[in-house]
Amino acid sequence: MFDRYEAGETAVLVHIDFSDENSREDLVELQLLVESAGARAVGVITGSRRAPDRKFFVGSGKAEELAALVAATDANVVIFNHALSPAQERNLEQLCQCRVLDRTSLILDIFAQRARTHEGKLQVELAQLRHMSTRLVRGWTHLERQKGGIGLRGPGETQLETDRRLLRDRIKHINKRLEKVDKQREQSRRARQRSDMPTVSLVGYTNAGKSTLFNALTSSEVYAADQLFATLDPTLRKLELDDGAVILADTVGFIRHLPHDLVAAFKATLQETRQADLLLHVIDCADEKMHDNVAQVQAVLEEIDAHEIPQLLVYNKIDLLEAVEPKIDYDEDGKPCRVWLSARASQGLELLGKAIAHLVGEAVAELTLRIPAKAGHYLGQFYRLDAIQQKEYDDLGNCILSVRLADADWRRLAKQSQGELETFIVDTATDRVVC
Repeated sequence: MFDRYEAGETAVLVHIDFSDENSREDLVELQLLVESAGARAVGVITGSRRAPDRKFFVGSGKAEELAALVAATDANVVIFNHALSPAQERNLEQLCQCRVLDRTSLILDIFAQRARTHEGKLQVELAQLRHMSTRLVRGWTHLERQKGGIGLRGPGETQLETDRRLLRDRIKHINKRLEKVDKQREQSRRARQRSDMPTVSLVGYTNAGKSTLFNALTSSEVYAADQLFATLDPTLRKLELDDGAVILADTVGFIRHLPHDLVAAFKATLQETRQADLLLHVIDCADEKMHDNVAQVQAVLEEIDAHEIPQLLVYNKIDLLEAVEPKIDYDEDGKPCRVWLSARASQGLELLGKAIAHLVGEAVAELTLRIPAKAGHYLGQFYRLDAIQQKEYDDLGNCILSVRLADADWRRLAKQSQGELETFIVDTATDRVVC
């Protein structure tokens, strides 16, 4: 579809420091991403700017330096640690005579390599097509020409319009197939809710050790490696605890400035995080950028509307630190808030199980509601969650409802109702509405 250079495995990296803190990226992380993609870096161009150049992103002088390094090293791809516009990519490719990729395209390529299931492949293709659709406009001038020649003359549709239409049709087709997958996942979630088995989801920065911890807890053999985005497709296993059992979900890792196309495409996968009763936020405590990574994960959780779900911080890889022993830290209310362990060395796993059991036991909301007839639409929401334990009506036509559901689901419903549901809570001791 595109008249572009073929990408190879020999790369020149470009990293620019900007004065704006929100625009900064990490060069070490770019090198890890390139390594995870299977490429080999043969040179690095660095610099600093106040703002990107409109034509080359890096300025004409730095662009000439980049082209010279590409020629000297015989590199066949240039990878920027930033987001480029279609015009910037085109201008740089013409100057360097090789393929130019930005940070988003690199991450999409890694995801395409990691996808194993049918659902994962569909999600990656959807993200790629959405990203590609922004590259049609002003990206390649030949796409603006009409088709010509005998047998090629059509109703006047330009090549650009044809490609746009083909992309829209394919995106629509993939969305329909993903909707079916989403419904299947929703049915599985309802079955787990009916069995009163809480869901605990592993979240964290990529390469924090989530899959290694998942395998250690569940005796599974999920693929785990010292590379970014080793896990892409979500995996669920039953985890036996002293006081019962939970469903443990291993999910894709987060990264700073995670492309919005990926967040949108992986809606069904991220749903496992949004619907969890408890989040285990796995943190690489041996990473120098630990605090920045934690902040990035919290930002993504807020973006997918999962920031209000209870979290337990799991400080992993203590075997890489000196004089740090497995332990549980408690907050002022006596609840576990941090667990220090090493998944690879199997240290502190029993402490994590103890902390999960403590928190999950409190992560269920059991309420009695007096819902007036005019607010009867809330009944459907509780039915969909299979949360209704008992239902009856009083003399005034109010529905007296006993519900039992995940605390996260209750907070989500209360938020969606803008607090109205909380005004229906009844104190069973006095038979009076709380609010």
